[in-house]
Amino acid sequence: MWKLVILLWALFFVNAVKSQQKNDSLTSIALTTIAQVNQGNSYITFPTDIGNIEPLWFEANLIPNFYIRQSSNSRLIGVLTPQIIIRMYQEASFPVRTPSYMPQVTVYYLLNRNQKNNTLSAYGRLAHHSNGQDGDFLYDDGRINRISGSFSTNYFEGGLIATNKNQFFNAYQFFKTSFELHPYGATTPELDDVYGHYRWNTAFSIFKLKNENLVRDKKNPAISLKGDFTWFLGSFNNLNTLDFQRLSFGLTFYYHPHFLEDIGLFIQMYHGSDYYNIYYDHYLNIIRFGLMTEKLRF
Repeated sequence: MWKLVILLWALFFVNAVKSQQKNDSLTSIALTTIAQVNQGNSYITFPTDIGNIEPLWFEANLIPNFYIRQSSNSRLIGVLTPQIIIRMYQEASFPVRTPSYMPQVTVYYLLNRNQKNNTLSAYGRLAHHSNGQDGDFLYDDGRINRISGSFSTNYFEGGLIATNKNQFFNAYQFFKTSFELHPYGATTPELDDVYGHYRWNTAFSIFKLKNENLVRDKKNPAISLKGDFTWFLGSFNNLNTLDFQRLSFGLTFYYHPHFLEDIGLFIQMYHGSDYYNIYYDHYLNIIRFGLMTEKLRF
């Protein structure tokens, strides 16, 4: 499956780059929209995951964003995000085990905007990721305590986001690259050298959404596509620097039919390390389906 994901992402990237031309049907993009794309969307999955993940009734990702800005045209904004990821398992009494609590503070700054509406933005983020438990990380026999074991990490992320118009898709395209640092002293000690304290993230996406900045034909559905990659650097599970298991990547296709106001359908392919707190050592190969919101603002 991972070969198909890379192929689709590469074809999408090449086609999008070739079609970078000015399009007057798109209005000027605001920094809040750039931030929203980078923060991600809320979603809930159907109980039809294909792959090696445990049977779930659903996974829900809740990302409400609180914007701190002087005006809608501000070149500097702050975003407070109390993100939570929840999985309900298909087991007796339908347990929701160790949700991922991921509060974060992000600052965005618009570096430039030229006449063709291409923009370059910088951002910095301070974030926390834990599972709200206080038990021992390991059982006496050395197994990871996934029921009540304490998982926690604090990290910094900084990067750049380039935005421009895409005539072929009549939408905006975004390219992000960033570096993520999980300091050893700010992370559960048992995660040393097995969690990935240094990460290089890249993402490329095309969004055609209905909001105050992107114009959409009401007679036709919106279709969006996003590919994202993470490379684990430094000491990580005794792997060689170029070992393929250091790479996690996904491809998400989003379809918003015109008769729905705030939600659409998505399909996602994901390959790599599990992002759900203390389940980090699972290596997933999954295809999933579900509902996704365009935005969730407070």
